[in-house]
Amino acid sequence: MKTIENIKAIIHLREDRDNPVVGRFRGLTGKEIAECGDEAAVASAVGSLKSRGIGSKEVVILKKFMGRMFQKCPGSPGMICCNYRLMNTGFNCLYDCTYCFLNSYLNSFGIIQFINTETMFREIEESMLADRETICRIGTGEFTDSLMFDEVTGIAASLIRKASRYGNLFLELKTKSNNIRHLLDIREKGNAVLAWTLNTRRNIELYEAGTAPLEERIEAAAAACRAGFLTAFHFDPIILSNGWTGDYLDIVDRLFSRVDPGRVAWISMGCFRYRRGFKEIIRTAFPGQKITTAEMFPGPDAKYRYLKKMRADAYRSILGRIRSYTDRPFVYLCMETAEMWRSVFSREYRESSDLERDFNRHIKNYS
Repeated sequence: MKTIENIKAIIHLREDRDNPVVGRFRGLTGKEIAECGDEAAVASAVGSLKSRGIGSKEVVILKKFMGRMFQKCPGSPGMICCNYRLMNTGFNCLYDCTYCFLNSYLNSFGIIQFINTETMFREIEESMLADRETICRIGTGEFTDSLMFDEVTGIAASLIRKASRYGNLFLELKTKSNNIRHLLDIREKGNAVLAWTLNTRRNIELYEAGTAPLEERIEAAAAACRAGFLTAFHFDPIILSNGWTGDYLDIVDRLFSRVDPGRVAWISMGCFRYRRGFKEIIRTAFPGQKITTAEMFPGPDAKYRYLKKMRADAYRSILGRIRSYTDRPFVYLCMETAEMWRSVFSREYRESSDLERDFNRHIKNYS
């Protein structure tokens, strides 16, 4: 698994030198530090690193985020979505997943880590937490991995402690790592949810370069449960290939042999999908990959997906195995049609707000 040890260079503005996140990165040993006077100097430092063969995922660029750090998940047109809220803590990732939509951003260099963490939570308090009765689900793992080098940033621990003051706030930290040891002794856990994306051993080896093996993710989740954290799991993307059924059901079996079902807040399922043009991008970036060779067709949102029957069969199989162990977690589909919801769950969701209502009603029992 890739860690902070794989980072070779740190870039930041001189004016941010006294920022605590910057200070922790500067305290790392064996890293090249580029302290820049302005954005032009940052661009020059990036050019120098590129010229020496240092890769995008070997560089961390520390900077303040000047836009809106907190927003509603945009979802996908024509799809039922859970109305999750996103917190932008960074952009790009240490890992190198073939299917990741961030591969579409060809001009982005470096792992961007935002350092104005106090602003992050202030926005949440101002916009979402005035009403203590309304459930608020927020996650940080949309544009980066929440925990890939969190032992350095300290962001997760800070957010967990702040969020613990609000019984209606569920803060999800999503990862493909096993990097949770530094969080286990936090006393003020509140409704913090440590979450893992799960995939088959074969798919992890083929398409999730640099991430923790399946067994290490599950062991980390078990440790999180023992420490008193809520957990969540995301079967997304489900990649359908020969023999997929047994492999994904085996994940469920392994998961519930180690993890306390009573500490699992939610589980999502979503099949591999991609936008027009993405196939060409990843064929260039990952020659020889086979993930885009399956027969797929554009859906209502213009994303390419497996046939409806294939997706429905996959969802029903995994759902059935989960329910053979527990009814406790809220299980849902990510970016799927109302028709698919009827087929798999026999539920009628006309709007995303209907799913959000049921989701929040279910997890309110945890708060």
